[in-house]
Amino acid sequence: MESARATQLESVAMGKLKIRIERAQCVGNARCHAVAEHLYPLDQDGYVAIDGFEVAPGDELMARRGARACPERIITIIEDED
Repeated sequence: MESARATQLESVAMGKLKIRIERAQCVGNARCHAVAEHLYPLDQDGYVAIDGFEVAPGDELMARRGARACPERIITIIEDED
C-alpha cells in the first residue's frame, strides 16, 4: 500500500496542480474549508473567497481532499504536466 501512495505522490509532483473554483455556484457548505482552511478561505458570509490557486508543493493532498469535499462539485482540479 505504501508504494501505491508513493507513486501517487510522485505523479502529482511531476506537474503543477491548480484549483479552479466556480465561486458564483458556492452555496456556503464550507466543507472545503473544513478540510483545508489554509487553502480554501471563506468570505465574511461563509462562502469560498477565491476563484482558484496554484497548489504549493506539499499541499497537493489537502487541495484534492478539499475539492472532493465540495458537495456542489464546483471545485476543479487541473493537472499540468510540465
